[in-house]
Amino acid sequence: MSKVAVVYWSGTGNTEQMATFVAEGAKTASAEVSLFTPSEFSSDLMDGFDAIAFGCPSMGSEVLEEDEFEPMFEGCESKLNGKKIALFGSYGWGDGEWMRNWDERCQGARAAIACESVICNESPDADAQQACVALGKALA
Repeated sequence: MSKVAVVYWSGTGNTEQMATFVAEGAKTASAEVSLFTPSEFSSDLMDGFDAIAFGCPSMGSEVLEEDEFEPMFEGCESKLNGKKIALFGSYGWGDGEWMRNWDERCQGARAAIACESVICNESPDADAQQACVALGKALA
């Protein structure tokens, strides 16, 4: 049984909803799943998981949340090499630039990206919910 961490930051609850669907997908694929917020997760925990889903909405000018998520993620970057990961998040404006930049950042760190990132505009609709479940299954 694989161990999957779902680490997310959510300001409005949209990315939190996505995280629950990611966790649901991983559980249906028989993974042991743990949900974390950035204040609960650090690079010290990364080795304890086979795969990690990181979720963060677009903030400001299409960047990761800067006070909690970005510092936590930056601390984890050195351990991304070879680690199976997936990215997800919501946005209210823009065109997904933050996710493209984040994905490139992870590729540069040589992460083993399990599947295409999932983004949704505002609250996750049925298609986004299904994509999050599939993301969770891909990690498991």
